[in-house]
Amino acid sequence: MATKSPPTKPLPGERKLPHEGEPVPDSKAELPPVIRRTEVVAIALVGLLIICVIAGLYLAKAFFLPVTMAFIVGTMLSPAASFLERYRIPRAVAAVGIVAAGSAAVAFMIGLIASPAVEWSAKLPELGAELKEKLHVFDRPLALWQQLQSMLGGPDTLTTPTLQLPKIEWVQPTLEFLSPTFAEFLLFIATLILFIASWRELRRALIMHFGEREWRLRALRILNEIEEHLGNYLLMVTTINVGVGIITGLICAATGMPNPAGLGALAAILNFIPIIGPVAMFAVLVAVGLVAFPTLGAGLLPSALFAVMTFLEGHFLTPMIVGRRLALNALAVVLALAFWTWMWGPMGAFLSAPLLIVALILKEHLMPPDAPQLPED
Repeated sequence: MATKSPPTKPLPGERKLPHEGEPVPDSKAELPPVIRRTEVVAIALVGLLIICVIAGLYLAKAFFLPVTMAFIVGTMLSPAASFLERYRIPRAVAAVGIVAAGSAAVAFMIGLIASPAVEWSAKLPELGAELKEKLHVFDRPLALWQQLQSMLGGPDTLTTPTLQLPKIEWVQPTLEFLSPTFAEFLLFIATLILFIASWRELRRALIMHFGEREWRLRALRILNEIEEHLGNYLLMVTTINVGVGIITGLICAATGMPNPAGLGALAAILNFIPIIGPVAMFAVLVAVGLVAFPTLGAGLLPSALFAVMTFLEGHFLTPMIVGRRLALNALAVVLALAFWTWMWGPMGAFLSAPLLIVALILKEHLMPPDAPQLPED
């Protein structure tokens, strides 16, 4: 007669095996999640691809910036070309006319700014000395700050910084930073005209590139929505910025600022750059006001009125008008502005909001709301 073997005691760290006929316990909850090697490789390859794309866009700025600018601006202006085409105007002629009209408007705005800018740059040493004299009003606060530093164990002497403005050396680096090269400008104009003239054929070719009917319809909806939103964005933002320029000119004229038309044109142009533009315009009004007026209060009045106006415009008017078209997250706007400004400078700052709109439209159509979502709190 066979004898039963005594039950074996499991060693430390081992799990006891079930007896014959007993179900195997479910141990999925005890095991940690497994990350497969293929997933790690895929994530690494995607990361390397993103880094390579960013490096390429940064290093090849002279090519990608004017081409991207032409694509975005051309998409914004395509509805105007379609409108002229309804009146039997050939699309190529409409493209040339729209670009010429836009260039003339920009040249007119720059002309209003260039003349006083050149005049003031020639008088920078005198203006710097005059501004230094007016800043003596801060001598008493600086003395109080010096006493506070000495009480807290800081240095006994406080060196007052001297205000010295350069004569003309700043003009050339500033223009090189703000303005594109002649080759980039020609590439932008040529690409813009050709893009507007051939946009309809490009749309058809892009849509017909997809084989399935569902993807063709999705591509058509994406292109239509991008064109509609970018066109509305350009129209609304241009209208708002022209209004900001007019109100700024009226503020400057009412307070006695020199060259109110040029300052209004500068405010309208800078307002196309979110956040950075209004801050730069505020600094310009502060500097011009301190130089143009004999007292500190009168010099700061135009910039204070401009700050109130831009606060109302940025927090109430623009969100009420643009927000109805496409809701933009404030954090996303700031991050996009910082990234594209670092990437491509002032022109990148101008393109940050339109590129963000395009990205949100692509995300909405390629990742629809019926995709798996996180549970609500």
